[in-house]
Amino acid sequence: MVNPFFKNHGPFKFSEILIKLNLKTKESNNNLKVIDIKDLHNSKANEITFFHSKKYKLAANNTKASFCITNENLQNELPKSCIPIIVDNVLVSTSIITAKFYPDSINDDFDTTVEEITNTKLNAKVKYGRNVLIGQNVSIGSNCLIGHNTIIEKNVSIGDNCTIGSNTIVRNSLIKNNVKILDNCIIGKHGFGFFPTHNKNLRYPHMGIVIIEDNCEIGCSSTIDRGSMSNTTIGKNTYLDNQIHIAHNVRIGENAIIAGQVGIAGSSIIGNNVKIGGQAGISGHLKIGNNVEIAGGSGVIKDIPDNTKVMGYPAKNIKDFLRENR
Repeated sequence: MVNPFFKNHGPFKFSEILIKLNLKTKESNNNLKVIDIKDLHNSKANEITFFHSKKYKLAANNTKASFCITNENLQNELPKSCIPIIVDNVLVSTSIITAKFYPDSINDDFDTTVEEITNTKLNAKVKYGRNVLIGQNVSIGSNCLIGHNTIIEKNVSIGDNCTIGSNTIVRNSLIKNNVKILDNCIIGKHGFGFFPTHNKNLRYPHMGIVIIEDNCEIGCSSTIDRGSMSNTTIGKNTYLDNQIHIAHNVRIGENAIIAGQVGIAGSSIIGNNVKIGGQAGISGHLKIGNNVEIAGGSGVIKDIPDNTKVMGYPAKNIKDFLRENR
């Protein structure tokens, strides 16, 4: 369930994909159908994916996709069942094709479908403050609270016993049970994804969602971006302090504790029982293991194995850091 809220405008003929990328069509494959675009892990037969870095070599070796946008240096890592589409810039080309399948996922304008909660069927079900707006395709469970001036925009599911604070905006999100989202949060908006091309920036479509599992708390003024091609996920019983930014496609495991002003860049994976001190920064596409502790103010620029404590910039084993900085 990567994109339940965005309409897939496919399928398209393989020749249409090539034409969109300004590539020559091949008569033998022109009429093959491409039904969807997904990442390497989730793609299936008759779907298209992308492969842009050796970091994802194992996933590329095992992808079930029938088509893959890649470059000359990486094409031999794909299984024989997957047709490579060779381009100069994999991510830009992927953005173009994603926009073809999901044109509604590019922009993130305010939701014009919202109306006062007093005019909706949720009026008698939810306890709410003043000036609460609700969009289309919104469901809210029992025993929930919504604070003043909050907007639950379109495409949101909220479970039971949840509290949504004041001055908060939520869209394109699945929020499970017993979740607290405090004041001034933004959940499920477009991530910071774009590519500079000549005289303008090309926006990357974000067709994923945000999933917040049971018993989580999201601190005041925190922002959680929805995923681009996969989902942004906050695991069970994870607590975020105030002013935290979680970028697109990030996956945080269960029982994590993350202090204020931490930033986690896109597509990083955080394990279970992880503790992150205030103002730490984690670069994108990293894997942080289980039971890891990251000291406040650290800068993480490489993977961290399980059961490790790190500190400093670049973050290193805390014993080594302290020894070097006596």
